Amino acid sequence: MSLSLRWPRTLASRLSLIFLIGLILAQGLSFGVQYYERYQSARSTMLGNLETDVSTSVAILDRLPAAERPAWLPKLARRNYGYLLDEGQPGQPMDLADAPISVSSIQEAIGQAYGLTFQQIPGPQMHYQAHLRLRDGSPLTIDVRPAMTPLSPWLPMVLLGQLALLIGCTWLAVRIAVGPLTRLAQAVETLDPNAHSVRLDEKGPTEVVHAAKAFNAMQDRIAAYLKERMQLLAAISHDLQTPITRMKLRAEFMDEGIERDKLWSDLSEMEHLVREGVAYARSIHGATEASCRISLDAFLDSLVFDYQDTGKDVQLSGKNAAVIDTRPHALRRVLVNLVDNALKFAGAAQIQVQLAGNGQLAIQVLDRGPGLNEQELAEVLKPFYRVESSRNRETGGTGLGLAIAQQLAIAMGGSLTLSNRDGGGLCAELRLNRDGLSRA
Repeated sequence: MSLSLRWPRTLASRLSLIFLIGLILAQGLSFGVQYYERYQSARSTMLGNLETDVSTSVAILDRLPAAERPAWLPKLARRNYGYLLDEGQPGQPMDLADAPISVSSIQEAIGQAYGLTFQQIPGPQMHYQAHLRLRDGSPLTIDVRPAMTPLSPWLPMVLLGQLALLIGCTWLAVRIAVGPLTRLAQAVETLDPNAHSVRLDEKGPTEVVHAAKAFNAMQDRIAAYLKERMQLLAAISHDLQTPITRMKLRAEFMDEGIERDKLWSDLSEMEHLVREGVAYARSIHGATEASCRISLDAFLDSLVFDYQDTGKDVQLSGKNAAVIDTRPHALRRVLVNLVDNALKFAGAAQIQVQLAGNGQLAIQVLDRGPGLNEQELAEVLKPFYRVESSRNRETGGTGLGLAIAQQLAIAMGGSLTLSNRDGGGLCAELRLNRDGLSRA
């Protein structure tokens, strides 16, 4: 069974993992070297103290009267070794070739005068005893229990503090490294050639500044290309108006008949397409209109009355006395396109105003027409896209009305969405910011 290791999917997690592993390994290596150096120093000091202490203790016990020796044993005992005035515990002879280093220290401390012997005492913990006889023949046992060098009680807290510091430094480093990439990704996701571009801050490290400048330059190039395309479309559409007008004048002098009517219908359709093309080209520059504060109820009443005066079935509901800062001509063009689209396919339209989330106003144009397929709800907002039912002469359509509406909605800082209604029909919702649509 093979174990496959997977890298984390995000760059932040990968950098965090690399930094943490590297810093922890470096910290572990540093700690190991320091601990080994401390161990060597402590061992050398402890062995030196052991030699001095053992030689002094044996000399004291050797010179004391036998009756006074038991009272001195607690005074001479240490944490790792002590003294017994007997033969000690039974054990096995110790192999001096594989003996602890403290054995040689005891041998050097006492010398050859006392005839030392060493025995390994069986048990779960390493334990040995050194046996000797004092000058009066009394037995003396040095009971040795080797132990690791004790750690300072504050050392674990220091290690935990270092680990927390490493994690904090890793988080800060990853944030600094990934932050510009995150901002760049967000800017790319929100990049819309038809909307007002959001420029990246050209500050920070050299690499970040270079990437920000490159992105801003790309946005400028896209905006320039789009402007050039719109100018070309507007110029072509404008130049076509004159020959179309001349052709219509010549058609008026033709004899009455089917061919004249067909030609006149084609020229009218071409003229309508040209006007829509010019309107679409100009809609990209909707932000050039000066904004002003208007009463939304009065604005919508005027729009609805204009339709009703021509016999169109257009109704208004949901008044809320809102006063908004907007571009009135652009807003009127958006609503006219939406209402005309509803009248064309349903014969009637209803305008409804209601409060939406995030402090926005939602202006809905509702109809009971055939609606759209779910796949076409977003496609119809693209220029020159027409549903199949709008490709005939009866319904007409250039595929630019909704595209113009969306362009102008974006230019005003709002949004336009389409959705099917329950029970049939279409809902075109225009969302506007109450605090001011002119923000760009």
